[in-house]
Amino acid sequence: MIKCLAIDDEPLALRQLAAYINKIPFLQLVQACESALEARKVMEEEMVDAIFVDINMPDLNGMEFVKSLAAPPLVVFTTAYSEYAIDGFKVDAVDYLLKPFGLDDFRRAANKVKARHELINAAATPTATLEESDNTLFLKTEHRVVRVDIDKIRYIEGMSEYLRIHFEGESRPLTVLLSMKKIEERLPNNSFMRIHRSYIINLKKIQEVNKNRVIMDADTYLPIGDLYREAFNNYLTSKFLGK
Repeated sequence: MIKCLAIDDEPLALRQLAAYINKIPFLQLVQACESALEARKVMEEEMVDAIFVDINMPDLNGMEFVKSLAAPPLVVFTTAYSEYAIDGFKVDAVDYLLKPFGLDDFRRAANKVKARHELINAAATPTATLEESDNTLFLKTEHRVVRVDIDKIRYIEGMSEYLRIHFEGESRPLTVLLSMKKIEERLPNNSFMRIHRSYIINLKKIQEVNKNRVIMDADTYLPIGDLYREAFNNYLTSKFLGK
């Protein structure tokens, strides 16, 4: 399933967009959002594969919203103004729907999203491990395959189809085209734990746990998601020394 957001500030248009998504078997509506700001909050908690977003919205329009994303998901723009079409394709939009559009038009755009999604998944070659004792992964980034020392990973941040891997002693993360699920399967579960839809941490790099946050360093506070809280608390309990 391709997980989607519908984004439009007009209630009627938003309901229609959500209804169309629900009619396409391979699309799953995560949430219908009345603004780009609301969509951004959802994307901080949920992994989203595609967004169907109106361009003309107050506060933050759809075009600027997509440009602001470090690793945007697949994008289909919707708008009543045809002059935005060229701008849409400049940000690598999958398609552009001119309002008013019907279900057939939407289905064609959805099929393009599906084709692009399958192409991305096919290009995302799985990680390859050396011997277990070597504690090494090979990851594909851009046109290179790089060797990664697992012990130096501090935490991994999920962003739609991409991951940002943050390393100890490195100011810039490594961005790879890979899913959280795939890398989670390859990491040793005695050292790494998923604490949120968007974060996997190296348990050995934790500095502090403060309420609902894991503190990795003075500038990095990672949230603990509700779905992962029990497993993380069980880990803390197993390591806790005190009364």
